[in-house]
Amino acid sequence: MTLDRTAPSQIAQRTLAYYQRQAEAFWEGTRHHDVEQNIDALLRHIQARPPFVLLDFGCGPGRDLRTFAQRGHHPVGLEGAAALAEMARANSGCEVWQQDFLQLDLPDEHFDGVFANASLFHVPRQELPRILRQLHAALKPGGVLFSSNPRGDNSESISGERYGAYYDLDAWRAYLAVAGFTELEHYYRPAGLPREQQPWLASVWRR
Repeated sequence: MTLDRTAPSQIAQRTLAYYQRQAEAFWEGTRHHDVEQNIDALLRHIQARPPFVLLDFGCGPGRDLRTFAQRGHHPVGLEGAAALAEMARANSGCEVWQQDFLQLDLPDEHFDGVFANASLFHVPRQELPRILRQLHAALKPGGVLFSSNPRGDNSESISGERYGAYYDLDAWRAYLAVAGFTELEHYYRPAGLPREQQPWLASVWRR
């Protein structure tokens, strides 16, 4: 699909409206998802002395914020849907910034790590380079970005009320390289299954 200049903000608001309406159902449907593999992938590559200052980018209802806090780190959530941001605060006890992905206001060189689990694929493709540069700038030198997205054939679409962009590894590598990141590792999820049954591409990058 081809987007006009006004489409990204309209798409973002449409996607956020979906999560606002479905906040409770989304929490019930995802609260028990096991993403320990992804959390470990981020943490093991951070070279700073713990506890780490972390940004959970698209934190949803706060499941992973709570995990990071329980491990002794200092996570901050970022979530665009007001209902999910409020749930994240209640579920984790952490600070949560309510920000649209397309209108980020992030401090420079502040975070040891950024955890973008199932969130960056909602960024409209034409806006992705700018958002990645902003995340790069928000990391401390040597900081680490983790991302996990549903993989695909480099297409974008609206499924129901939600926008998604679906990249293969080569395309995702190209976006991250242009933004200034260096690849540390990648893998497909769920672990232990044939590739055709692994819809998620996870990758870890250093500023």
